[in-house]
Amino acid sequence: MAYISTAKTLKLANESNFGYVWGQPTDINMRKKNLLIALSAVLCSTTMVEGQTKTNYTKYVNTFIGTAPLTDPKILGYKLPDDWRSWAGLTFPGASLPNAMVQLSPMTEYGSGAGYEYEDDTIYGFTHTNKGHWNLCNIPILPLSNPKEHFGSKFSHKKESAAPGFYQVYLDDYAVDVKLTTTLRCGYHQYAYKNNTDRQILFDLARANNRVSHWQIEQDGNQALQGYQQTGEKIYFYAVLSSPIERLEKKEEGTLNGFAIVHLADGNKGPVELKIGLSFVSMANAKENLTKEIGNKSFNEIRNAATQQWEKLLSAIAVKGGTPKQKEMFYSSLYRSCLWPALRSDVNGEFTDAKGNVSKTGFNYYTEPSLWDTYRNKDVLLGLVAPQVALDVIRSMKDVGDKTGFIPTFFHGDHGASSITGAYLRGITDFDVKGAYQILLRNANVEGGARPYIREYIQKGYIADPDVLNPHVETKAKAGVSKTLEYAYDDYSLAQLAKALGDSANYHTLMERSKNYKNVFDPSTRFMRGRLANGDWITPFNPQYPYYEYMYREANAWQVSFYAPHDMPGLIELYGGPKNFESKLDSLFTVPWNPNYIARNVETMIGQYCHGNQPDHEAPFAYYFIGKPEKSQKIVDYILNNLYGIGDDGIALCGMDDAGEMSSWYVLSALGLYTFSATDPQYLVTVPLFDEVKWKTSYGKTLTITKVGKGRSLTAIEVNGEKNQGYFVPHHLFKTGGNINIFTK
Repeated sequence: MAYISTAKTLKLANESNFGYVWGQPTDINMRKKNLLIALSAVLCSTTMVEGQTKTNYTKYVNTFIGTAPLTDPKILGYKLPDDWRSWAGLTFPGASLPNAMVQLSPMTEYGSGAGYEYEDDTIYGFTHTNKGHWNLCNIPILPLSNPKEHFGSKFSHKKESAAPGFYQVYLDDYAVDVKLTTTLRCGYHQYAYKNNTDRQILFDLARANNRVSHWQIEQDGNQALQGYQQTGEKIYFYAVLSSPIERLEKKEEGTLNGFAIVHLADGNKGPVELKIGLSFVSMANAKENLTKEIGNKSFNEIRNAATQQWEKLLSAIAVKGGTPKQKEMFYSSLYRSCLWPALRSDVNGEFTDAKGNVSKTGFNYYTEPSLWDTYRNKDVLLGLVAPQVALDVIRSMKDVGDKTGFIPTFFHGDHGASSITGAYLRGITDFDVKGAYQILLRNANVEGGARPYIREYIQKGYIADPDVLNPHVETKAKAGVSKTLEYAYDDYSLAQLAKALGDSANYHTLMERSKNYKNVFDPSTRFMRGRLANGDWITPFNPQYPYYEYMYREANAWQVSFYAPHDMPGLIELYGGPKNFESKLDSLFTVPWNPNYIARNVETMIGQYCHGNQPDHEAPFAYYFIGKPEKSQKIVDYILNNLYGIGDDGIALCGMDDAGEMSSWYVLSALGLYTFSATDPQYLVTVPLFDEVKWKTSYGKTLTITKVGKGRSLTAIEVNGEKNQGYFVPHHLFKTGGNINIFTK
C-alpha cells in the first residue's frame, strides 16, 4: 500500500484549490478552517488501490461555474444597461445525474435562466427540473420554521457547498441545514432543523419558470404526499417523509396565488428526510420511480452512488499537465456537457409522446437536444462518452418524427440531420436508420414542417428577407441568410446519410443544394448578405449591426460569413483565394466591436467574433484551411484561457451554456480534437492544453494524445508512429485505440 505522509499532505493542502470555500477568510480561525477543508479534500481525493492512488475526478468539478454574472465591458463588448444581467452561463449548481429527469437545485429568482444567480442572497425553494434556459424549474419545495409573511430565506455562500450529485446550503432565516442528492428520476432532501418544533415544508406549486396553469396536492397516508404541476406539460410527483404529517394546509389550490404547507408532527428528532419521485406520465409512475430508485436507501447511499456514477463518466478522460484552473475548467465543462438532454421515461418504460399519449417503446426516452446549439460539438461529445444515451436520444427523435411527420428541430436550422448522420457514421447504428432517413427527407423537402420557407429555398436557392425601413435588433423577419447557410449544411449532412444508404439520386440533389450558401455571398462587400425576393441585395447594409431575426439569427454579417463547414475550399474561393480569405479572417478578429450595438446574447467579443453565441464558433479554426494553424491556435488559446472562469471568483462564463454546448466547445478544444464539421467522422487536431490525455473509449480501447514540445504552435501530427497527412484524424481511432502525437514549437 502507498501512503501520503502527513507533512506532504499538509503541503498539498496549503497549495491545493481542492475544497471550495466561498468568500475570503477574514481571520486566523477562518484560515485554519479553510486549511482543514483543503486537508480533508486532499485526504479524500485519492483512493488506495493495490499500491497505487486512484484519482478522484469529481474534486475538480466546480458546479458554481456559470452561475455568476459577466459584467466586464471589455469582455462583453458593451456596458451593461441598467437593470440588465448578461445572458452568461445560466447554469445551475444543484444535484443531478448525467442526462437525468431530475435536476434538484436552489431557486433564487423565478424567470431567470437557471433559477439560481450567484449574486442573490435569498433562496425561495428547491426545484426538481432544470436546463438553464428560462423554462422548467418545476415542483419547488422549501423547508420552513416559524415562517414570516413572505416565503424565502437569506443564505451565504460561506455556508453553501456542492459537488456532482450533491448540494448543501444553510437557510439563515429558518435555521435549517439543507442537503440534496438525486437519482435519475428522484430527489432526496435532508433538512436538519435547529428547532424541532413547528417544522414545516412549503410546496410552492403555483411557481415555476414556465407559467403554471394548475396544480394539485393531496395527502396519501400518514407520511406521503402526491400531486402534479401543470405547465406546458404535466409533472407528477410522489413524496414520502421520514416524519409523520400533522396536517396539510392548502391555500387556493390550483391557482396562481396558492400554495401548500406540510405541518410536521412534533417529537421526532434528527434530520427530516423527504424522498420524491417525478413522472411525466402519472402519480402512480412517480411512486414507482421512487420505490425502485430510492426505496429504503439512506441519503449517504444515494449520494455515494451519484458520486460514483459521475466518477465513472469523468474518469474516462484522464489528463496530465495543465494548470489547476485548466483542470477545474476541463472537468467542470465535461460535467456540464452531460446534463442534457433529459430523461423523460419512467422505470417501467412509459413516457408521454409528442401526441400526448402514454407510450412504451423499450428504450429510454429523452427530450430533444437543443439542436441549434448542440449539433456543433455537444451531440458528438455525448456519442463519445455516453453512446447508449446518444442512441436513445436519436430513437426518441425518431419517435417524435413517427408521431408528427418530422424529426424535431430546435429554434433554427434542421440540425437533426447533422446529429443523426454524424452519430450513424461514427458507429451508432442500432436504430431504424432507413425510417429516420425518410423523415429527414420530409424535413428537407416538405413545407410546414421542420424547415420554414423550404419551398422558397428549393426554388430560389436562398431565402429572401423583406425590405424593411430602418431595421433594428428586434426586427422580426425570416433570418434568411442564416437559414440559407444552415439549410445548405443540413443538405450536405443528409446527403452523407443518403450516400451511406445507397440513395445516389438524393445524394446528388442534396449535394447540389449544399452549395446554396454561395447564393447569399455578396462579392462586392465580401459578406454573406440578405437578399430581397427579386434577388437584389438588401440596402442599406451594415455588416456590424446584429439582429435577432432579420437577415441573421442572433448575429451580424461578420459572424456568419465564414460558415460553410462542409465546403471550406469553396468558401475560400468565394473570397478570392487564400490570401484574401486570410485578410478577411484577420479582420473578423481585429475590427473593433461597436459598444452601441447591443443584442443581448451577441456578446463576448474578439473584434467582431462573438464567442458568447454559437453562429461563428467554427471561425477560429478556419486558418487551418489555408495552412496557418498557428493563427487559429492563438485565438483558441485566448478563448480557453480568458473567456471561461471569468471574474474575481473565477466562476463566470461567456455566453449561455446552452445545454452544454459552450462547455463542449471547451472540452474538445482543450483536448485537441475539434469537430469542425460534426457530420463528418473526423476531428481537427489542435494543440491540447494538457501534456497527455488518456481517453478510455466506449469501445474499451485507450486513445492517447500527447503534446510533444513546450510551444503552442502545431508543427506536425503523428498517428501510431506515422506522419499524419493533413490536420484531421479519423473517428476509427476511438474504435481501435492508438496514439496521437502533436508536435509543437
